[in-house]
Amino acid sequence: MSLQQAIAEFRGQFRGSVIEPEDTAYDEARKVYNASIDRKPRLIVKCADVADVIAAVRMAKTHGLRVSIRGGGHNAAGLGVCDDGMCIDLALLNYVRVDPSARTVLVGAGSKWKDVDHATHAFGLAVPSGIISSTGVAGLTLGGGMGHLTRKYGLTIDNLLSVDLVLADGTFVVANSEENADLFWAVRGGGGNFGIVTSFLFEAHPVDTVCAGPMLWNLEDAADVMKWYREFITQAPEEMNGFFAMMSVPPGPPFPEELHLRKMCAIVWCYQGSMEQANTILESIRSYRPPAFEFFVPMPFPMLQGLFDGILPPGLQWYWKADFFKELNDAAIEKHLEHASLMPTWQSTMHLYPVNGKVHRVGEADTAFSHRDAVWSEVIVGVDPDPANVGKITDWARSYYNDLHPFGAGGAYMNFMMEEGEDRIRAAYRGNYDRLAAVKAKYDPSNFFRVNQNIRPVESHKAQPAS
Repeated sequence: MSLQQAIAEFRGQFRGSVIEPEDTAYDEARKVYNASIDRKPRLIVKCADVADVIAAVRMAKTHGLRVSIRGGGHNAAGLGVCDDGMCIDLALLNYVRVDPSARTVLVGAGSKWKDVDHATHAFGLAVPSGIISSTGVAGLTLGGGMGHLTRKYGLTIDNLLSVDLVLADGTFVVANSEENADLFWAVRGGGGNFGIVTSFLFEAHPVDTVCAGPMLWNLEDAADVMKWYREFITQAPEEMNGFFAMMSVPPGPPFPEELHLRKMCAIVWCYQGSMEQANTILESIRSYRPPAFEFFVPMPFPMLQGLFDGILPPGLQWYWKADFFKELNDAAIEKHLEHASLMPTWQSTMHLYPVNGKVHRVGEADTAFSHRDAVWSEVIVGVDPDPANVGKITDWARSYYNDLHPFGAGGAYMNFMMEEGEDRIRAAYRGNYDRLAAVKAKYDPSNFFRVNQNIRPVESHKAQPAS
């Protein structure tokens, strides 16, 4: 049977959409968040349910098609699409069910965090996630998940209770602490290497209104602010989260017109408590280096989650570089200031996310995410709408990264990495890599799921039981 005949037969057993290159929906369907990614799958299948996912896997397996998995399409390297293969698109698996008494949230793999935030907020709850509400639930979770609630409630994977998966042989399994525990260990940070997760069950926490928003300082104050921040954020109450940014001021509200497009530094706060408590905690920075501008107010948590969505919409050109850091010394701060002054476009930025508090109380071997001893996760992103500027934003991000990398802790947050090779993947997982390779060999021995930050199966290892 030819591939074209197989596709025709496949359509008859598939409830969702099957899109080929000649279809009018094709070009829109193959787009991902990072517009610098331009890949052309042979087939895009939009799965309506788990049965469709199973059918798609079996079809691709039978006909030797390379497979990519797309949840929210937000992946930095655009790994949700592949050339000449099958893109299994999960966008239609978009549902959220909140159990307020158990404080659990069941989420379909095609959902985005804005869907989860909307559903949970009605019950005064939230699941720890990221900082952009258009991010897909699946990709962020499988890589670890860090954001505004990290210091208090840990990574997203630290709040994951169970997953449903379709494996490389087309079978369906549940993985949690009691069932397929080795697989559950691996998906908590190991990405999409082990199967297609079709749903996630999360623990939620009481989060409703938060005191939140950015404080901005002029670049000439950035060194002092960073030195204050490196001490403060490791000792502050865990209810207080704040990530540091080098940025250009967005040209719109709430920022005053005289600051628009000015290169500045910022801390974006999120405090779970009263404004009175927040102001007491932040008095030290306001008296030490008063902000040039601040928008620090009580707001519903979903508002904070969506605060930057308009600044970074889908369809921009992106180039990402990342590292973990255990310290932020004076020499590193000098390099940050040097490269911040050279930001090539107003949407380009550098963020330092705190990785401490609850994150440090989970062992480095307890989940696949191993960098539990990191203090910050750095991401440098060159961003611009114009494809002509890809070289400029890429050169800036690489130069920034190269100067800061010697100060790093080794490895980077997987969700912030482009396609950078096996050595970088091994550095991301450190001592957990061999165990991940053994789990991969058990559940995906032929490396069917390889369009990802790939962990190669090691046949000589037997998967070890989860601790």
